[in-house]
Amino acid sequence: MDPRGLDRLDQRVAGCRACPRLVDWREEVARTKRAAFADWTYWGRPVPGFGPADARLLIVGLAPAAHGGNRTGRMFTGDRSGDVLYQALYDVGLASQPGSTHAGDGLELYGVRVTSPVHCAPPANKPTPEERDTCRPWLVRELHLLRPTVRAALVLGAFGWQAALPAFAEAGWTVPRPR
Repeated sequence: MDPRGLDRLDQRVAGCRACPRLVDWREEVARTKRAAFADWTYWGRPVPGFGPADARLLIVGLAPAAHGGNRTGRMFTGDRSGDVLYQALYDVGLASQPGSTHAGDGLELYGVRVTSPVHCAPPANKPTPEERDTCRPWLVRELHLLRPTVRAALVLGAFGWQAALPAFAEAGWTVPRPR
């Protein structure tokens, strides 16, 4: 696996401005901030996936949190869902530390990559189906790049599944169908 391909993808994701509603929302949140984070410089851009290019486990969430990933620039970082996820990964030896507060805090994932089908924080944590579909090529490309090493995927929530199943199929993966 060529990690440069994933690095390039992450850079391109972080520069996306394809969904006007999401761009307006994430940038407004970054300007107005939550009082608890008034002294932070918010990321305010799309949040790329996080974890090594040779990951064997892929975790797919929904979208970055407005005051989590949208603030820190790293998926599942600085919010309660990330606290639970990174603690669990740490407990089983898949993360270097039990929590994550910001992108430069030293967290490393071992054999795990986290991503989402929508890379911008959505209003009310509810991206539209159109936004999901606009973002799908990013997930499909990430799945192509990770295909040589990923052996299992954990997809969180109904929206995550609705987005991930067609992306996995489009990326050439065998997608099991319920009976």
